[in-house]
Amino acid sequence: MTETIILPAANAMTEADIDPTLDLHAEINRLRKERNAVILAHYYQEGEIQDLADFVGDSLDLSRKAAATDADVIVFCGVRFMGEVAKILSPSKLVVIPDADAGCSLEEGCRPEAFRAFREKHPDHIAVTYINCSAEVKALSDVIVTSSNAETIIRQLPADRPILFAPDRHLGAYMQKKTGREMTLWPGSCIIHEQFSEKELVKLKVRHPQALVAAHPECPDTILGHADHVGSTRNILDFVLASEAKEFIIATEQHIIHQMSKAAPDKTFIPAPGADGGCSCSNCPFMALNTLEKIYLCLKNDAPAITVPEDLRLAALKPLERMLEMSRSVPMSGAAVNAA
Repeated sequence: MTETIILPAANAMTEADIDPTLDLHAEINRLRKERNAVILAHYYQEGEIQDLADFVGDSLDLSRKAAATDADVIVFCGVRFMGEVAKILSPSKLVVIPDADAGCSLEEGCRPEAFRAFREKHPDHIAVTYINCSAEVKALSDVIVTSSNAETIIRQLPADRPILFAPDRHLGAYMQKKTGREMTLWPGSCIIHEQFSEKELVKLKVRHPQALVAAHPECPDTILGHADHVGSTRNILDFVLASEAKEFIIATEQHIIHQMSKAAPDKTFIPAPGADGGCSCSNCPFMALNTLEKIYLCLKNDAPAITVPEDLRLAALKPLERMLEMSRSVPMSGAAVNAA
């Protein structure tokens, strides 16, 4: 698998070198202006990172923002494949991520060599690939989708062509139900959405009979069957803000609740439970690797930086551009934050 991370130099500043009295917010803002940098943050980041960012959104929104920004430096607070997308779309810009180890279980579970063999077994199929994958897997795909635009894109595909869907089998199964299209599904899943417990969710609904359940389509069908609303991260946010209900159970990574609580402080948001009845299962361990200290350091060190070989970049760019073109009808969203 192609390595797309340039690690900090041997003499680079480390966390141990940071003055404990340093005002990290002020220093990050100073470096942001000095470097003409934009800070992009996914909804699954810690609240303090979301509040620091210039723009907060889901995968589709952040892809669009990365393509449109006029900044010289993109600080991508999310996971590695998101930084790769930014670099593929903006090759002349420096793209840095706070932690080189911020990966994704869906990406790790769909290796390029295995995906290539999967495609070769189904040569007549259109490969529709979820954005949660490596640049190499994108390069082997016909079109990329996010949870926000998957239905819109699939409905535009030729009806006489069978579809391969990778790497999330739950999102793929949900899209089959929504669109009526038959698909051959890659057997992958997200470690966070996989851990929600139907039994504990039912118990929680009994304790909160007025609460509406909003779930991400990466959840298993056993969870989606109890949902009042199923949608992408951004779509779930839009749903709870528009609803007249006052209490919600949220079946996705729980840091989206930060934006919900800011926008609707009069409403109650409860993370969906795991098998132990608790909600710790909805914290993504990869997203949690990013911290304010690491954001400061990546701006100081220009690393960890994303690099994508030009031949790979051009191959991965085609299905990403097709995604952006085919999802023009999906409205732009995301929260711009005054981080000055």
